[in-house]
Parts: sequence; structure tokens; C-alpha cells
Amino acid sequence: MQTQSVAAPPPLCHALPFVSDCHIVNQLSFPFNLNEARRARRKLKVSQLKSSFWESIKSGLLKNSSTQVIEPPSEEEEQLPEEFVLVEKTQPDGAIEQIIFSSGGDVNVYDLQTLCDKVGWPRRPLSKLAAALQNSYMVATLHCVRKSPETEGNEQKMLIGMARATSDHAFNATIWDVLVDPSYQGQGLGKALVEKLIRSLLQRDIGNITLFADSQVVDFYRNLGFEPDPEGIKGMFWHPRY
Repeated sequence: MQTQSVAAPPPLCHALPFVSDCHIVNQLSFPFNLNEARRARRKLKVSQLKSSFWESIKSGLLKNSSTQVIEPPSEEEEQLPEEFVLVEKTQPDGAIEQIIFSSGGDVNVYDLQTLCDKVGWPRRPLSKLAAALQNSYMVATLHCVRKSPETEGNEQKMLIGMARATSDHAFNATIWDVLVDPSYQGQGLGKALVEKLIRSLLQRDIGNITLFADSQVVDFYRNLGFEPDPEGIKGMFWHPRY
């Protein structure tokens, strides 16, 4: 199998610290987006603010950070969906296989259910899946697109990865449903999805980013900068007592 590099976006950044200086946004390597140039031209008012981790959760500020107070974006400055080729490979039969990242949130619920089946997740009602996607703040997907030279114009497209985030659109966001087709695991695609979500949330000045992790994937998320029980804080769940 021949693999050719793609002159697409720069490589994804290394693991992001969960609590860090806000200016890390300017250090990350993003696929070029016109909105970044517009963002750089905004007038910033910088306020030096310090807080403990728990205070940062309540106030929406990052721990020990210089927080930028930014004017609300105008309608034309709103972040646009991104789509780019993450990986491209030439198969032995000459077919081109591309893995395409998209933040447009266009997900077929039947395709998502099939993907959930592949990773062994319990089935959920399709109506609730559709509602969860519709009410998410951000949905990122990975599709495998296969282009055969013998059937030009007849592409095969398959959903192989997804992650989504909910948010209050101001301070806090939670990442949910990170999954990658088992046939495509071990290639860093899950890492790419989570990192891209984090960077997109930071671009929108949302700094308190959380998630729930099964015990077997705690180390995976720890390597991406997440910290279990920071300063002893515990996630708590309500359960009926009857």
C-alpha cells in the first residue's frame, strides 16, 4: 500500500493542558480559517484575573490565567464549519481512500447507530439520538471516502468517527460520545477528534471543558490534558432514593 502525504492542514497539535494560559490558543496549529484572521483584528480588553480551580468552574475563568475579555463576535465573525482531508492513502487496487474531518454536524442517525453497534455501545432510541445531535453545541465527524478510478464520480462514504460537545455558549462545555470504528482505531483518529473539539471550544473562549470517562480510557484522556478529580473535586450524579 502506498501512502502519500496531503498538502492539507498542518499536523494536529500535541496534547493540550486542561488548565493552562489562555494564550495557548495562539500557539496551536490550526487548519487555516478566515475567521482566525478576523478574530485577530478584534479589539481586546485584557483583565488579569486569578482564581482557584473550583472558582474557575463557577466563574468561567481558567486557573492562574490572563483572561481575555472579548467583544461579542458580529454575525459575520461567527465560526464556520470546517472540512478537510486528514489522511489520504492509495490502495493496492489504485483506489484513493481519504479520511475527512468535518465540524458541520451533518450526521445520519442510522449511520451513527451502525457505528455505535460496531463499538459495542447499547442501542438508544433513534429519536433521542437525533435530538442529542440537534441540541449539541458542536458535532465533529470522520468519514472514510473511497474513490475508485474505475468508477469515477461514484464515491463510497462511511461514517467512522464522531465526537460532540454541549455547552452554555459562554463558560462551560462537556464532550460526549467519542467513538471511532474499531477497524480504524490505533491511528490517532480519536485523539484528533478530541483535540479539534478542544481547540474549537477555546477559539470560542470556552475554557472549562469536561467529560465523563470509563475507567479503561482514563489514561487516553489524561494524555490529552484532562485531569481526574482536580483539587479533589468530584463529579456527582443524582439517583432516586426510591
